Amino acid sequence: MLRRARELGPPVLVPLAWTFVVAAHLGVVAVRTLFIAHVVMSALLAVFAVTGRSDMRRGTLLVWWRLIVVGLFVTLCGTAGFLLEPVATPLQGIALFGWMLLPAVGFVDTGRRVPKGTWIYLGGAAACGLGAVAYAVGVAAATDSIAVAGLVAVGLGQTAGILDAAIRY
Repeated sequence: MLRRARELGPPVLVPLAWTFVVAAHLGVVAVRTLFIAHVVMSALLAVFAVTGRSDMRRGTLLVWWRLIVVGLFVTLCGTAGFLLEPVATPLQGIALFGWMLLPAVGFVDTGRRVPKGTWIYLGGAAACGLGAVAYAVGVAAATDSIAVAGLVAVGLGQTAGILDAAIRY
């Protein structure tokens, strides 16, 4: 059952997480709720890394396992940002941009290795990169529509990749 949850959880959790991020950017989600979400995500990532290790020892799965482990530390930075006021923004920025860009590395690796669906993974990587840039530009220019478009691009790109992996492989 745990293996099935590891296989089918990400296609549900990835779009849910990015929907949550958009809602947070728009001020719909309370700060305490964001803190709790980071704690829950950290726990889920830790469990996934520990329980998935034996199945993820080679090839692209090893790359993804390493990204999950790095992602755990990235998420813990975001969690710490809620507790350490003077460095909250940089730590939360590490978490946000880390999760925008870490999956792009996995998508490029996956796209190089798979015989079918390469365009989905490379497109997902491009959406991650372009979305991160759009978000940064939108925040710097104080233009919510551009920032939200960047978040949506990241979410769609990552959702497409994880859905394809869950269905195809």
